[in-house]
Amino acid sequence: MMQNQKTVLKWGFAVAALLFGVAAWAAVDMPGGPAVRQLNLQPAVTKIAEDIIWLHWVMLAICTVIFVAVFGVMFYSIYAHRRSKGHKPATFHESTAVEIAWTIVPTIIVVIMAGLATKTVVAMKDTSGADITIKATGYQWKWGYDYIKGEGEGIAFFSTLSTPREQIEDANSKAREDNVHYLLQTDNDVVVPVGKKIRILTTANDVIHAWWVPAFGVKQDAIPGFIRDTWFKAEKTGTFRGNCAELCGKEHGFMPIVVQVVEPAAYAEWVDKKKKEMLAKQDDPNKVWDMAGLMDRGAKVYAANCVACHQASGKGVPGAFPALDGAKFVTGPKDNTMAILVNGRQGTAMASFKGLSDVELAAAATYVRNSWGNKTGDMVAPADVKAARAWDAGKVSQLTAKAN
Repeated sequence: MMQNQKTVLKWGFAVAALLFGVAAWAAVDMPGGPAVRQLNLQPAVTKIAEDIIWLHWVMLAICTVIFVAVFGVMFYSIYAHRRSKGHKPATFHESTAVEIAWTIVPTIIVVIMAGLATKTVVAMKDTSGADITIKATGYQWKWGYDYIKGEGEGIAFFSTLSTPREQIEDANSKAREDNVHYLLQTDNDVVVPVGKKIRILTTANDVIHAWWVPAFGVKQDAIPGFIRDTWFKAEKTGTFRGNCAELCGKEHGFMPIVVQVVEPAAYAEWVDKKKKEMLAKQDDPNKVWDMAGLMDRGAKVYAANCVACHQASGKGVPGAFPALDGAKFVTGPKDNTMAILVNGRQGTAMASFKGLSDVELAAAATYVRNSWGNKTGDMVAPADVKAARAWDAGKVSQLTAKAN
């Protein structure tokens, strides 16, 4: 009986190993991201990242030598001085020489390790002399980018996960299996020129996030109410991928970072194109909006910012995201809708969308209040949104509570 069990276990492990191997070989490396069976850190594209990798292996070697030495002496002592050979335990209680040795030797080792790391750590914090400064703002759950200094100044956009929701929900999706950039692709990539020092200012709109791109050797927390900074200087072109590296809520795994490093000429073309796109999207401040215009614009804003969670049908995702069709905060007074759109709702997945323009928020509010089964018949004007931005915390809290 025991022999049969061993045979079953042996064949079970063999089949599991075979299946694992087939799955591993079926997967492919992600360009600019993680690789299959990757044992080392991601290939470096900045000097800082190269230094970090070198330090990683040096520190690992030092720790390995210490481990082997300490446990080697310990196991030798246990084996060579065991009781069965007639050895008896020593009766001394202290040794000045040993105590001095185990204080001085570790101190020397720590000083050596600190000395090796100091140059790199200091360099990581030196953000002076940047060619381009970009502010990265973390939201639940996307990134907002503002180019605030250098070539491209004035460019601003949101960057959200572009992996289709159907692939995320369906683990057996063929499209998901074929998508080499699954969960690490965005609708708007950060673009920077090669060979230029890029300063990244990080902050957050709601909870703590972290901006992390392994190939750059960059990882910086984004904390609400604070501005932190880091930098990188890519030495080769390509597309490099990272994530939010701070547990920030239910959709934490859906906050990818994609950076395209291009030649200076290509970057100049991107800047020109992006500014023209932004100019084309700007709204005429003197335009008088009607219901039809706001509904049309609202459909586009909803598709770009809301459909992933609340679905095109407005039914949401049961157990995860609430339905907007028939929701009290949508069909009730306009102020309730605006309070939640502008400020979000604490304790839920509903983030603030105050980064959108007054027209975009007015259009979105009008659209959800008059779509599907919602037929309020009213419209929210941009002026209403502008006034809502000035509401104090007390009024916002009151309106949000009424919307529940």
